[in-house]
Amino acid sequence: MSAPAPVRGPDTLGEARPGPAVPTAQTPTVRQTARRAVPWIVLALIAVVIALGGSLLTGGRVGPGTTLDATNAAPAGAKAVAQVLRSQGVDVRTVSTIGRATAAAADGATVLVYDPLGNLTSDGYRALTGEGRTLVVVEPDFEALQTLDRDVTAAGAPRGTASAGCTVPAAERAERIDPRATTATEDIALPGTFRVSDDAATCFADAGGRASLVRTSFNASPVYLLGSAAVLTNDGVDRLGNAALALNLLGGHRTLVWYLPSLDDRPVSGPPDIAQLTPGWVTPVMLLLVAVFVAAAIWRGRRFGPLVVENLPVIVRAGETREGRARLYQRSSARLRAADALRVGTIGRLSALAGLPTTATVAEVAEAVAALTRRDRLAVRDVLVERIPQTDRDLVALSDDLAELERATASAVSPSAGPDRKNG
Repeated sequence: MSAPAPVRGPDTLGEARPGPAVPTAQTPTVRQTARRAVPWIVLALIAVVIALGGSLLTGGRVGPGTTLDATNAAPAGAKAVAQVLRSQGVDVRTVSTIGRATAAAADGATVLVYDPLGNLTSDGYRALTGEGRTLVVVEPDFEALQTLDRDVTAAGAPRGTASAGCTVPAAERAERIDPRATTATEDIALPGTFRVSDDAATCFADAGGRASLVRTSFNASPVYLLGSAAVLTNDGVDRLGNAALALNLLGGHRTLVWYLPSLDDRPVSGPPDIAQLTPGWVTPVMLLLVAVFVAAAIWRGRRFGPLVVENLPVIVRAGETREGRARLYQRSSARLRAADALRVGTIGRLSALAGLPTTATVAEVAEAVAALTRRDRLAVRDVLVERIPQTDRDLVALSDDLAELERATASAVSPSAGPDRKNG
């Protein structure tokens, strides 16, 4: 019996059957991610430099904030008076609308009103009085004086310090005040005085009879008209008896409503705006559409894991790829792009033939090829760089010249490999 034929494995055949291609992950490395973040880091540094420069130019100063705000610690604010009153057991409530002010003073309270912009109307002053409340109006305007007491009129800015000169307890305890504007309030507040033609009590009057504090009544409530906000500000309360006047004037009740009227207190006038004309269902629908758009953008824009490289399931011949790209160039008349593609391949091969490194420039390749083939440098450079094909005939001629230059270079480097080599 003859021996069975040996089984020939992959090593016997001389080549191994390729196994299934394993996808290779192309997730960006840490270095690539850091390189992409460089522009953002540069922008952040520029923003920091600009912020520091602005701080240095302004000397680190902050804005004055809201004048006479109980939470404002700037010189024009009144946080110092509010803090001292709280330490004495007074419940200081800061509000900015007439509704909240009347609600906070429902059980009887002292209500401080400072309205330099005239947001509060006559009806608002009427709503703040009555029910055992005490009203303190700082720097009242013409409408406020006409509403609270028509016999009290504005009389100009105070000229200096003034003594109490009245029997009002808060004024007597203060004895002497300085109602003039401070450095922080001279550009944003307008201290004033009053002239009285009735029996209202006047305090801190100067030689001309102009008072900085007037006590009157309105709607069965005591009303104090204080002509200067500087008496209550952080940088003015420590002058003379300003602190004593402020604490005694505002601390008469267990509750102090610190009310700075806002634009919400202005009466609505004129035609309705677009918000009033828009149906109520429009806003929810718009929000729903925005949410749907964002969800769709996230859904369509999300990535399904890291990018991978997989081998094609079919083999595409290089000639077919070359012919397909050539047809695309021809259809779009992209002769210069086609010429560049031919030149890039030729220059790479010429560089290898001339023994130049991969970092060699086109000029260096042209010089080396001209020296090897003993051709004019300008002619070689014209073929490799400068000639621009205008027609398809010019492109074909350029392709032939590139091929001929490559053959000449190969023959010059290795004569035995040239086209005239004889078979031995």
